Amino acid sequence: MHVNYGVPLAPLTTLGIGGPARSLAELHDPADFTDFVEEMRHCPAPPVCLGEGSNVLVGDRGCALPVVRIATRGVRVLGAADDSRVLVEVQAGHPLWDLVETVIAEGLAGMEMLAGIPGTTGATPVQNVGAYGQEVSDTLRSVEVWDWQLSRRVTLDAAECALGHRTSMFKKSRRWTVLSLLFALRRAELCAPLTYRSVAEVLDVPLGHSVPLAQAAQAVLAVRRRKGMVLNSCENDRRSIGSVFFSPEVGGPLASKLRDLGAPVTRFPDGTTRVSASWLIRQAGFDLNHPLAPGVRISSLHYTLVADEGASAASFRKAVDIVLRQVLDRTGVRLTPEIDFIGD
Repeated sequence: MHVNYGVPLAPLTTLGIGGPARSLAELHDPADFTDFVEEMRHCPAPPVCLGEGSNVLVGDRGCALPVVRIATRGVRVLGAADDSRVLVEVQAGHPLWDLVETVIAEGLAGMEMLAGIPGTTGATPVQNVGAYGQEVSDTLRSVEVWDWQLSRRVTLDAAECALGHRTSMFKKSRRWTVLSLLFALRRAELCAPLTYRSVAEVLDVPLGHSVPLAQAAQAVLAVRRRKGMVLNSCENDRRSIGSVFFSPEVGGPLASKLRDLGAPVTRFPDGTTRVSASWLIRQAGFDLNHPLAPGVRISSLHYTLVADEGASAASFRKAVDIVLRQVLDRTGVRLTPEIDFIGD
């Protein structure tokens, strides 16, 4: 474990924005976490957790609280569980993209639609990461965490984590630090039936069709690259946070009205009906490349926010507010940011 002081956090995030950490501990060996806990013994508050920085906005003045960067790696295929699913144990710092490639190579289904999503596996239960019809809640069996309130390791079943649409009990709380995860995947040659038209069109198959796992993952990557949603796939929009806003929930009459307008209104695994946030942004009158605040604009490929030279945390938050207000004024639908804000 390495602890450094006054470390700039901007280079550790995909947005490249923000001030320094008062202290930053980097954890590469899971066995070193005990030493980190000892370092934290006199700290009045739990640390801020950072993985690959793909969903965070760091304040311009940085972060006065200790920051721990979880960089532990490792995937172990443990064998079949009682329900014949295959258990896979993953260290929290392991890149999600690599886990997806690993389980596909093992012939294990349940994560292929998560291809190309940046970040660490340990971050996935925090906001129940999902895309194109799959969510982490579909396959997560349990999570090993450090509970800073109880000062001990705890293993939580997935049902205890309050996983919902891009949320969980870990969201907006620093009580727990995720250490490792256990997934239960099914052995299969084909993916689940395709439910997203954009993915099916890349594959030139009808909705409801199933294809080999690797083909499904490649199609998802193609769709994501087209939107600039794969890291470093588009130099102009390289400094991105991915999805800035949740897809908002819409009820009966409003959902019908939006469908009539051509909006992508989708039924999600948690039973909610939601409309695409990017469609709402476009409907509100924003164009691609639309400038919003100093150094912040709409992407050139997709209706999300990206940063350029001169961007700051203050200007990014201003841009978020501009989009929120205009979408509400023009569409009557209220967006909610899904960014994790870190620091002062």
